[in-house]
Amino acid sequence: MDLLIEYEQTIRMSVFIGLLVLLSGLEFLSPLAKRQTARPRQWFTNVAIVLIDNVTLKVLFPMLAAGVAIYAAQNTFGLFNLIDLNNWLVIILSLFLLDLLIYFQHVIMHKIPMFWRLHRMHHTELGLDVTSAIRFHPIEIIISMLIKMLFVLLMGIPVVAVIIFEILLNGLALFNHSNIKLPAPIEKILRLFIITPEIHWIHHSEIPFETNSNYGFNLCLWDRIFSTYIDKPTKDYPEMRQGLNEFGFEKSLTLPELLISPFKDYPSPQDRNDP
Repeated sequence: MDLLIEYEQTIRMSVFIGLLVLLSGLEFLSPLAKRQTARPRQWFTNVAIVLIDNVTLKVLFPMLAAGVAIYAAQNTFGLFNLIDLNNWLVIILSLFLLDLLIYFQHVIMHKIPMFWRLHRMHHTELGLDVTSAIRFHPIEIIISMLIKMLFVLLMGIPVVAVIIFEILLNGLALFNHSNIKLPAPIEKILRLFIITPEIHWIHHSEIPFETNSNYGFNLCLWDRIFSTYIDKPTKDYPEMRQGLNEFGFEKSLTLPELLISPFKDYPSPQDRNDP
């Protein structure tokens, strides 16, 4: 555990790059649907976004969630630092609670118009691939980090649990956004527990009731409990159209267009005479 804390950044970056390479290779071998956007353009845009996000977080929050966890432990602050529980039990409970937090945060991003204007940038992707997992507006990332830091502080989440959760969240987000068709037996087993590409792709459908479903990033549990789970899409994956009606489906937005999108109003499909 000490090594995990000491080499957090190295471990997280190694896992991220390793999965990015592995999953992008699998997208070539077994795609869930035909690629909609040229890979160089899609990767340039999404990697540029995550670099902007990371620089923004480093400038605004030198401590981040792991630093808040260390502060809470050192000052005996937060629920888990005030009660006597087995360390491993605390870590497991923390992982479940953090995942539940991300689920509800995702729901809020869809349900509250002010937050949806930020989050909809993530849904402008016209065809998911592994890099779609890192396509979030910097302001949404700031809000997400503030929520996470406050939760870690109030609950007294141990730093080890924060680091493990961040690695799992990043890794599974890359996986379930990727354009990968899993063998049916593996898909059937995995979707009992975690969000697979077939499950999360439904969330990126252009059909509103599908967009407002399957909010989980790691576990399927919360969508099933709160009745937001959809097992199969209306259209099969090769025919599914991803994106949002108000942005159109003709071309991908450029990086500057994505960054200013929360501050612009877009015409309805009827006003644009889209099919």
